[in-house]
Amino acid sequence: MSGGTAPRVVEDFLGVVQLLSDGSVVRGDEAVLRSNEPLPDVPGVQWKDVLYHAAHGLSVRVYRPASSVAGGSKLPVLVYFHGGGYCLGSFAEPNFHSFCLRAAAEIRAVVLSVQYRLAPEHRLPAAIDDGAAFLSWLRGQAELGAGADPWLASSADFARTFLSGNSAGANLAHHVTVRAASGQIAVSPARVVGYILLSAFFAGAERTATEADPPAGVSLTTAMADQLWRMSLPVGASLDHPLANPFGPKSPSLAPVELPAALVVAPLSDVLRDRVLGYGARLKDMGKAVEVVQFEGEQHGFSVRQPFGEAADELLRVIKRFVYSGN
Repeated sequence: MSGGTAPRVVEDFLGVVQLLSDGSVVRGDEAVLRSNEPLPDVPGVQWKDVLYHAAHGLSVRVYRPASSVAGGSKLPVLVYFHGGGYCLGSFAEPNFHSFCLRAAAEIRAVVLSVQYRLAPEHRLPAAIDDGAAFLSWLRGQAELGAGADPWLASSADFARTFLSGNSAGANLAHHVTVRAASGQIAVSPARVVGYILLSAFFAGAERTATEADPPAGVSLTTAMADQLWRMSLPVGASLDHPLANPFGPKSPSLAPVELPAALVVAPLSDVLRDRVLGYGARLKDMGKAVEVVQFEGEQHGFSVRQPFGEAADELLRVIKRFVYSGN
């Protein structure tokens, strides 16, 4: 740099993502943020990685119950976007991987865990564009029929596709669902029949009660959420940006959009609790099909923080009922 001045740290998220004044990013080992205790295996599930976006080098991790290989009825497709505030996380991270293994086994679904580009190197809407590109890839697989990826051709019922995600992945699932439902993404012959938001990562310029006065011991603080949005939204954007606040002053109305049925999961010991409950309430007020399930005492992202806990057990039962409810 001119004058020999070294770039300074503008944002430092827990020491694992640093944004410097020259726009460069320094990443540390995210493993320091999670327990190093090994997670149990989930028998009876096969998985592999498949490239879906060659230009960006993005893959999807495909999971299927081993029993589905023998044939019989094809299984619903559960598309899953991992969390991490759009700045952290990976489809290969052990906790996300374990949750997807369990989902494939216990829901009995083909689970597709999608890699997407992270901020601040790739600010929004990059991740949402990647989610849309994945759905286009999935449509292409459905069009290929027997010529699709062999696992999908033999096991996936593309007409029963659900979009889901945890935290920022839930935000992403919302936006991709809206794009598909409003005709911005061609989906047929695949069909998105529902979407599932787990601990959704939404925001707004006006604080909610839980953001202003959070429950004790929250795993995600208001300051942490604000920082992740500063690092992921377009530079200079406010928390009312439509990608952060779907009901903000400049956000397109969802009223005319024919959204599929929604399952909204709200952990009640979450700083974003009011955002999540408010999202469900707004959809209900619009006459949308929405089920809101509350988890008392659970933290933001509980399904992957403790993917083998009792709350995760119950969550998988809730998701299975939703998936097989005839949506």
